[in-house]
Amino acid sequence: MTDSEKQARIFKVLSVSTRVRMIDLLKRRSLCVNALARALDITPAAISQHLRVMRDADIVIADKQGYFVHYRVNEKTLAEWGKTTQGLLSVAD
Repeated sequence: MTDSEKQARIFKVLSVSTRVRMIDLLKRRSLCVNALARALDITPAAISQHLRVMRDADIVIADKQGYFVHYRVNEKTLAEWGKTTQGLLSVAD
């Protein structure tokens, strides 16, 4: 995958405000689908659809805890995304 393709993928995932809000919540602590749904005031089904996109992009990690799956931010991917977008958005000297 080229750098421009990586950058486009990052911005595609982040182009939905609900996903940005989810990342912000998941940076603080891991949460299950129902907790995310309550915090964001949307349906668990909608959360699941967003999580599918985010898992495919490797920005969230699922951890099974008993009957529930808790999601957390993949800090490694988040750091890589920061570097990638910084390279695109920085002004050349």
